[in-house]
Amino acid sequence: MLDGGAVRQGWWLVVDEEDGPGRIVAGPFADRAEAGWSTGALERGARPVHGIRRADGALAPRPSPQEWAWLAHLGEQLDRLPEDWDAGLPDDDALGTLVVEVAAALCEAGLSLYDATGAGSEAGGVCLVPERDLGGIVVSWRQHDRMSVEQVHGPAADAAVQQVVNRALADVLALRGFAVDPLGGACVVRAAG
Repeated sequence: MLDGGAVRQGWWLVVDEEDGPGRIVAGPFADRAEAGWSTGALERGARPVHGIRRADGALAPRPSPQEWAWLAHLGEQLDRLPEDWDAGLPDDDALGTLVVEVAAALCEAGLSLYDATGAGSEAGGVCLVPERDLGGIVVSWRQHDRMSVEQVHGPAADAAVQQVVNRALADVLALRGFAVDPLGGACVVRAAG
């Protein structure tokens, strides 16, 4: 869309077409929330998409500023994994893809990955250990040093919290569609299906 000679980028409401790209039905909107609220008054099946309206009226999808920020956050979280976690894995390996998908699901739930060697390692977080022999990722919780190392609340509290949070991690990942199997106090996560 041209606005005084300038192309407009933003959030648009799009309805998918059977024979090609989606058709723009409204927009641009300042943010995804505004576009989402507008779907109720429009055609059934309208969905918000970020991009630029081309001269022919079609939408050229583009990552939104929020998507770029999310990808940067996910990259920072993946950088917390041990340096050699993907040694020997080809770029298209299913296990590497699974690690990224599981990390994304956990980060979307508001959980941080554990960084064993970085600043703030005492804070704990989710541990992800890809295990080819198990065909998945071992997922467990690492508590703050106050609970796990110093045990300021005692070993019973440490063990109970560890058990509860590990169970919660398994539940979150199962709800997100992963196959989750118990492994000791942790769990093994695999792609569903």
